[in-house]
Amino acid sequence: MDNSNTQNQRIAKMTFASVYPLYLAKVEKKGRTKEELHQVIQWLTGFDNKKLQQLIKENVTFETFFQHATLHPNANLITGVICGHRVEEIENPLMQQVRYLDKLVDELAKGRKMEKILRGS
Repeated sequence: MDNSNTQNQRIAKMTFASVYPLYLAKVEKKGRTKEELHQVIQWLTGFDNKKLQQLIKENVTFETFFQHATLHPNANLITGVICGHRVEEIENPLMQQVRYLDKLVDELAKGRKMEKILRGS
């Protein structure tokens, strides 16, 4: 992964609200639902639908988004390659959390079973 401060800062300052529609479009294009997307986000972050909508409305950055999150204890079981990099090897905690979310959305879009995506929750 490009560990440059510039890249990390760029992603940290991106708003979750700007990326959320892309996640939604990706999963819906593959026949998955908004509810399934929310289930995956809730599993990773602890945010229910109300809190998720509030964070989107407030236009929070990924940095703020994950500062408010309570990561699932099994989040470290998320492994594999996303954007050409192994998520378990990413050293910057925020970048790893963002890539965890990317990986879960990817698995949802690829049709993986929900019980596999949610890592034995």
